[in-house]
Amino acid sequence: ETAWSARCDCGEQLDEAARLMSLPGNKAGGIIIYLRQEGRGIGLGEKLKAYNLQDLGSDTVEANLLLRHPADARSYGLATAMLLDLGQPEVRLLTNNPDKIRAVEGPNREVVVKERVAMVPLSWKGRGGFRSEEVEGYLKTKIEKMGHMLDMASVPR
Repeated sequence: ETAWSARCDCGEQLDEAARLMSLPGNKAGGIIIYLRQEGRGIGLGEKLKAYNLQDLGSDTVEANLLLRHPADARSYGLATAMLLDLGQPEVRLLTNNPDKIRAVEGPNREVVVKERVAMVPLSWKGRGGFRSEEVEGYLKTKIEKMGHMLDMASVPR
């Protein structure tokens, strides 16, 4: 994420979250909770194996499944606990992932996501960002196979 991988939009999302929190009109600021869940929770070594499978034609979901991992192995209980420890029972969550919303809220809705803020790639908004066929394919897979809340029809061609 922090190294701006050419295979995903993760680094861009991290930078955009920091930018949004630092805007002059955002008096509340924000919190970034960084969980070490490389490769959607499968770890760096397995992520590299998944990259090899992607190089051979699998998409990101198929690669994880071929390695006998779930499409997304992350958990967010720690994030929920950290938000509660920080006195944040209600949050605006920057995500496109509906599963992440439910997971951050916790099994008993210990944290309430009051608002979801879409993380639209900067290149889709005509504001720079990184654009490649690989990233576009990755985003398409997340939308079609993982239910991410982005609209591919809004992508400038």
